[in-house]
Amino acid sequence: MAMALHFLIIIIAMSLLVLQADSQELLLKLEKPRLQKCGIDKIYQFGDSLSDTGNCLKESYCGAQTKTGRLPYGMNFYQNATGRCSDGMLMIDFIAMECGLPLLNPWEDENADFSHGANFAVSGATALSVESLEENNIAMSFTNSTLSVQLDWMSYHFKSICSPDCSKYLEKSLFILGEIGGDDSYYGLKQSKTIDELRRMTPEIVHTIINSVRTIIDFGATRIIVPGNFPAGCFPIILSFYMTNPSTAYDEYHCVKEWNNVLISYNNHLQQAIHELKREYPNISIIYGDYYNAYLWLQQNAVALGFEKNTLQKACCGLGGNYNYKEGMKCGDPRVPVCADPSTYISWDGGHLTQKAYNWITQWLINDIVPQLNCHV
Repeated sequence: MAMALHFLIIIIAMSLLVLQADSQELLLKLEKPRLQKCGIDKIYQFGDSLSDTGNCLKESYCGAQTKTGRLPYGMNFYQNATGRCSDGMLMIDFIAMECGLPLLNPWEDENADFSHGANFAVSGATALSVESLEENNIAMSFTNSTLSVQLDWMSYHFKSICSPDCSKYLEKSLFILGEIGGDDSYYGLKQSKTIDELRRMTPEIVHTIINSVRTIIDFGATRIIVPGNFPAGCFPIILSFYMTNPSTAYDEYHCVKEWNNVLISYNNHLQQAIHELKREYPNISIIYGDYYNAYLWLQQNAVALGFEKNTLQKACCGLGGNYNYKEGMKCGDPRVPVCADPSTYISWDGGHLTQKAYNWITQWLINDIVPQLNCHV
């Protein structure tokens, strides 16, 4: 009897602990993957460091510059630094899991399995070609694997497995074209381009992305997500850059208004272009991925979601200034410390987010996207 009573007390105590857990987070763990009902059997990802799962590490020039091939990057990804710009998983990882699929392998891993899709994203990649950047007097400084190169990889892949008609092979596939285009503007900012000059680049960047969507459709894609940009004016990397300008105005969340306005303008151009493209292809699901508002939602609800109020604009892995970020002392440098608990931070290294932040943003995005995916259940 005493033993039974003791066991009952333990059960009640455990139940109380569960009830005290964050209710929303608990629901996420218990809920069946929401994208699984859409019948997606393959995912193809294009983009930059927000999505790269290891391609940069495979490139000689890109790999030599990045620090994502060693800890603390990947510290919460089975203690394995895979090239992901985070302490753990990225949005594409959570999306694959929500589809009930394996995590995507990077395209440049020659021995990888691509039967469930492929990840073509490369850290530092731009939407514009190297030649187009040079015409805008912007030097490429990280990788030459721009969006056009990633599309060439895709073309080679499809021609080797489903040519000449890939429509049947791709009928249940999901394509995610981006986020990409953010680095085009950021490189310009670092190379002393004015805000007006960067704004004038927007139509060319958007035009390049829309033409890329057409290329994907020509291969047989029927479900495509085209994400916009995050409000990077809230990121430590941009906040630190603007620290030298005392006249800069900040919004209510202490984000750089000037930079976020550039990104709002870009996102508006992209949304309008997607709207026009949907009229051109009425039978294709072309969906805008609203990264901007997903991030704002996270920032507005951060404390309730378990992030610490005093860390919302500080890098977990970083050193220096008000934002734990300094250009010459970046995450991955042996001298740069890591916070005790990345799950209490939104920013991982100043320019990328923590696994927990990416998880919550992905949940918001899925809620927004599922109704537009034409899932027949």
